[in-house]
Amino acid sequence: MDYTENRKEELYSQSIPAGKRRYFFDVKETRGGDKFITIAESRKVFDNATGQFYIDKNKMFLYKEDFEKFKQGLENAFSFIETGIVPPPVVVEERHNEPINIDGSAPLDDMNLSY
Repeated sequence: MDYTENRKEELYSQSIPAGKRRYFFDVKETRGGDKFITIAESRKVFDNATGQFYIDKNKMFLYKEDFEKFKQGLENAFSFIETGIVPPPVVVEERHNEPINIDGSAPLDDMNLSY
């Protein structure tokens, strides 16, 4: 994929300067037409070894099916900072479709990781 193809995927972009950091919120679209958000942070860092500054970038992808959970988690964090009261945890619906391996077998129990 070349640069112009990548730019076509970007439907919306907002850059927010914040001191030595800059935050980017970009809405993109998959080839299948699903929209998702990338949230990026860049910051200027001094490298003592070279004596020069460089830009350190971090990026995360947020998909549509996770918007509400992410929004609630962020609101809970903001609420805690403002009030000091621990909010109730974000409720996540259990998935009814269990993952299966390509051959149709159930995955190994130790592969079902929870976070």
